[in-house]
Amino acid sequence: MILIESILGHRDDPHWAQQLQGKTLHRLQLNQWDAQKNRLRTHSDLGLEVAISLPRLSFMKDGDVLYFDATSNQALVVEIALRDVLVIEIDEAAGLGPELLARTCFELGHALGNQHWPAVVKGYTVYVPLTVDQKVMGSVMRTHHFEHVRYHFIPGSEVIRYLAPHESRRLFAGADATPHAHTPAPKPADPGPVADLHTHEDGTRHSHPPAAAAHAHSRHQHAGKP
Repeated sequence: MILIESILGHRDDPHWAQQLQGKTLHRLQLNQWDAQKNRLRTHSDLGLEVAISLPRLSFMKDGDVLYFDATSNQALVVEIALRDVLVIEIDEAAGLGPELLARTCFELGHALGNQHWPAVVKGYTVYVPLTVDQKVMGSVMRTHHFEHVRYHFIPGSEVIRYLAPHESRRLFAGADATPHAHTPAPKPADPGPVADLHTHEDGTRHSHPPAAAAHAHSRHQHAGKP
């Protein structure tokens, strides 16, 4: 078993891209939940036992190099299965004046919030993780007829490297959660016998428990009765 206490670099960095050539690559294949952990014990795709113990607030990203041994020509690289991301561009609206931009942001925020879709905003770009099928999310965008707004879908792996850890968790940490759906509220259960509510001739109102509702009324008179 090897212990990982730091992230060495990224496979796309020129230095590591060269170092990894010709090496036996162990892939640490993680889902989005496990990628947000800094304490983890698991295995690579080639059976290498791995114990992850990263510093607090340090999180793994797709392509991170966790282990490298020049003697044995082995390396361990993170592979994270990420869902696609809806990318919404509002830069065109921003160029047409503050009033249009404000209205666009309000309408877009209302639409996304109504669907309970999480989002990350960077500049004039809004990133929304797929919580339902692409066709459904595309239909929602078309239904609202947003003016001067463009959108498309890209793999999550193309986005995550540019996100801060808290942004990454917001987009991807709940990937396996059940999508939210609005459903009719259930009918209330039968409350059983209702207490007897009545008014007296002096204007006061009170009720009796069901068991006492059949009490003898000889002790007092009700409004409208002699």
